Amino acid sequence: MAERICVAQIGAAHGTRGEVRFWSFTADPLAILDYGPLESEDGSVRFEIESLRPAKSHLVARLAGVSDRTAAEKLANVRLYVPRERLPPPADDEFYHADLIEVRPEGASDTVMLPFTETAVPVVDVAGGRIVIDPPQDSPKEQ
Repeated sequence: MAERICVAQIGAAHGTRGEVRFWSFTADPLAILDYGPLESEDGSVRFEIESLRPAKSHLVARLAGVSDRTAAEKLANVRLYVPRERLPPPADDEFYHADLIEVRPEGASDTVMLPFTETAVPVVDVAGGRIVIDPPQDSPKEQ
């Protein structure tokens, strides 16, 4: 189980006063404000959101300590994480993406893609690090 969850990503600079385009990966995009300081992927930098507002296809954020366009440009594409314990537990039929990132059949070296439905994945045990899959049957090959 992932100890930290990626909850957002900083985009390009927005304007000249240090604001950035911001993508929240939470069910309610503005709930990102409730999770406290965000951290870079390696945990070396912490970010506090001073303000957050919706724009056309993204959010616009003002981050503490980022006061001009040059500083904002340096943050483009930084993914932001929070410790799992700061997030609400997912509902019974919901999962954090970080917990379902890769599926590798036992004894195989390659990962596979499959539809994430109750039919194809009838059992998910995040705590146990195990899922049961019933993959769809391959369609007959055309001759």
